[in-house]
Amino acid sequence: MNGFQQWRAKVFLTLKGLWHRMTVGSRVMVVDGDKVLLIRHTYVPGWQFPGGGVSPGETLEFAGARETLEETGYRVIGSMELFGIYHNTSPVTNRDHVAFYVAKNFEKVFDRKADHEISEVAWFDRHALPEKVTPATSQRIDEYFDKQPKRDVWGY
Repeated sequence: MNGFQQWRAKVFLTLKGLWHRMTVGSRVMVVDGDKVLLIRHTYVPGWQFPGGGVSPGETLEFAGARETLEETGYRVIGSMELFGIYHNTSPVTNRDHVAFYVAKNFEKVFDRKADHEISEVAWFDRHALPEKVTPATSQRIDEYFDKQPKRDVWGY
C-alpha cells in the first residue's frame, strides 16, 4: 500500500468505527485446578473476571493478559485458550463484544491492593462462588468446567 492508500484506509476505518460505535473487550478466567480468580470493581456490582477494553495496537489476547496483571497482580505466562467471543448486551450498550480467554499458566507478581478501581481480588472454588458473582461469570464457569452449551451473549 502506498502512503495515500494507507491514509485513505485509516480515515475510512476511523469513520466506520465512529459510525458503528463498536467496542471490543477481553476477559480472562485464570484457573488453578477447580479455583478461579475473580475481582470486584468499585464502580459496578458483582464478582467477575479481570479484563477490559482492547486499546489500539493491542491484540485481544495481549489486552486480556495486560488487564489481568493490572487488576489482579497475576501475570499470564504463555498463550491462553480463546474460549469464545460473546456479544455484550448489557444495559449500557449492545455494541460491545467480549473475547473470553482461559489462562492456566501464571505467576503472582505483586499483591493487588484495593484502590479506586478494584476493591477486591480473590480465588474461589468453582463449587463455592461468592453470592454476588455476575451472571456472565457463573455462565462462563459452567460452560468451561461443566461443558454447558455455550451462549453467544455475554449475559450481564
